[in-house]
Amino acid sequence: MINLETPKKFGPLIAQARQVADEVFRPISRRYDREEHARPKELDMLAALVDGMNDGSDMGGAGAAGVRRSKNGDGPQGNRNGSNLSTALSIIELCRGDVGLLLSMPRQGLGNSAIASVADDEQLERFAGQWAAMAITEPEAGSDSAAIRTTAVRDGDEYILNGEKIYVTAGERADLVVVWATLDRAKGRGAIKSFVVERSNPGLKLDRLEHKLGIRASDTAAFTLQDCRVPKENLLGPPEIAESTGGFAGAMQTFDNTRPLVAAMAVGLTRACLEETRTLLKDAGVEPDWDAPEATQVAAAAEFLQMDADYEAAYLLTLQAAWMADNGKPNSLQASLAKAKAGRTCVDVALRCVALAGTLGYGESMLLEKWARDAKILDIFEGTQQIQLLIIARQLLGLSSAQLR
Repeated sequence: MINLETPKKFGPLIAQARQVADEVFRPISRRYDREEHARPKELDMLAALVDGMNDGSDMGGAGAAGVRRSKNGDGPQGNRNGSNLSTALSIIELCRGDVGLLLSMPRQGLGNSAIASVADDEQLERFAGQWAAMAITEPEAGSDSAAIRTTAVRDGDEYILNGEKIYVTAGERADLVVVWATLDRAKGRGAIKSFVVERSNPGLKLDRLEHKLGIRASDTAAFTLQDCRVPKENLLGPPEIAESTGGFAGAMQTFDNTRPLVAAMAVGLTRACLEETRTLLKDAGVEPDWDAPEATQVAAAAEFLQMDADYEAAYLLTLQAAWMADNGKPNSLQASLAKAKAGRTCVDVALRCVALAGTLGYGESMLLEKWARDAKILDIFEGTQQIQLLIIARQLLGLSSAQLR
């Protein structure tokens, strides 16, 4: 049974992450928001520190890439608090500082999470220490990952990839790109596979960097793959085309690990907004009382309590999804619940906090305005709000994707 208290062994990790958020991320946050596409060089040393924390720890999980599903299940070890939970907790603290800067840290890409989730031992060793982005979205395949048109054709000891990928987070700066492609479009979902492509591969052409509403410190790239040759050893998972959707389901299991991480990003940003707003309310003489009915308090305090309740729900759902992964339990439903709740809560709370702060919320003297812009992406990437609700409905009703579209 899950214990909702933060494990004591994660205390030092959480404290270090909070210190990074307050002393490293926040002081440079506004600068790299203005200087879009400029690489935050201050993060190189920080990334090396995170690598050292992971290497010297028996639990891992610092930064955003330390996830791998446990196979222990409910064995004799009992409950296990491992890298998924520690990663989620550290991300929550880091995103109190800046989401875009977290995504800009070397070797902390979503592609790293994908590799950590599904790569075999040889691939884990070969790709260790490299920064990996993840390329799924295409111009005609956004929320529906099964509609991917990028193709992968076997040619001897290589695969040849052709297609187009957009909205690739950290695509320009990464060392590797995990590209999703289909072995046979006629075979549907079962033919979807993921391939690790070297960023220096001449067949992987950078088309442009996007100008964005938020997380501007993080580069977002668009690529064209033109006869991009990839060694067969860079295929993640089995090479066979599944007769059913089982093969695609295996690829989609990556999201069971990464969606709780995105939920954790949203939870961290939500916490930042609430902490800043509570300070402003206190300065204005407004103190929310958690022991008194909302109806007996001033409107600003009552609204703050409503937002705080939503935050707590998102936080607990996120911990549950990560804990289940650590304990080898199927968590597709919980991962989508956490992502849906945290993403929606983050956007809602950020905008309401801006409104409560009045002119301070809209100006650049504080970070509330920036956080409101950063929040929106957390309700979109790794599966939009609408897609999460669709997945949740299918799981609860026991229906397939063909039965409930």
